[in-house]
Amino acid sequence: MGPIKLAADAENSSVASFDACDRKMRNSLLERKKSFASVSMGEEKPFNFFRTFFEGVIAGGAAGVVVEAALYPIDTIKTRLQAVHGGGKIDLKDLYSGLTGNLAGVLPASALFVGVYEPTKQKLLKTFPENLSAAAHFTAGVVGGFATSFIRVPTEIVKQRMQIGQFTSAPDAVRLIISKEGFKGLYAGYGSFLLRDLPFDAIQFCIYEQLRIGYKAAANRDLNDPENAIIGAFAGALTGAITTPLDVIKTRLMIQGSGNQYKGILDCVQTIVRKEGPPALLKGIEPRVLWIGIGGSIFFGVLESTKRLLAQRHPAPHQDSNTKHD
Repeated sequence: MGPIKLAADAENSSVASFDACDRKMRNSLLERKKSFASVSMGEEKPFNFFRTFFEGVIAGGAAGVVVEAALYPIDTIKTRLQAVHGGGKIDLKDLYSGLTGNLAGVLPASALFVGVYEPTKQKLLKTFPENLSAAAHFTAGVVGGFATSFIRVPTEIVKQRMQIGQFTSAPDAVRLIISKEGFKGLYAGYGSFLLRDLPFDAIQFCIYEQLRIGYKAAANRDLNDPENAIIGAFAGALTGAITTPLDVIKTRLMIQGSGNQYKGILDCVQTIVRKEGPPALLKGIEPRVLWIGIGGSIFFGVLESTKRLLAQRHPAPHQDSNTKHD
């Protein structure tokens, strides 16, 4: 009976060892799955709309103002390149013309965009299947862009009219535009603005978020500020290049004033192609890609670092529960 018992014990030990190994492999796979889920959706915690909105407003406002102040001259050169017809030369003086008035619009617009984007993104990520996270980011970008369009369009019109020398100050620009063109003059080219900015916002934030998810999953850790900045630069430059023709159309419609040189988006495209050739739709692509690439680096770097600083002010939910038990 001794050998038989030893054999049975050995068999039981082998089965137990196999079961333990199987459980270990399953736990490992489960941990990997949890790790990927936390990368795409963040840690599971109660959704607080007002806190998310408030933190997004602060982070977005800070990021928007820093980028605009730092890169405004490049934006001015881009606008003047797009505004000139044919092979005309541009003026490189007064590259900061209109900055003060523009900051007055950029601050609330950037703050509101991120304030709307962040809670919308988090809500959609909890609603959509995990494999549709890109759709959640894209949709949140569209929602954020539309919510801020009512601020951004008048700001953009005043800024671009000052950049090409039509006005010397923001208050004068607003007053004269309204007196000559009516209140609707502040929303000239609104359709072309949506045509450019809604795809731009959606594509840029979608590329940025998806690259962060992939990088975070590969590195199995949180990203640092330089890594966020590099990803932001790539997302911005790529999106800027893709949407340059839309930006040219928007610029031409916004600066035409009461002359109404173009009857609409389609007429603008046809007129530009007929008179200046298809390459004219890519005018200003070099400074635009440079401006948005560097801007994306600064914007997302400041955005993520500000969000992290704000998040550190609130302890995680599980830490609170542990404190109560102690």
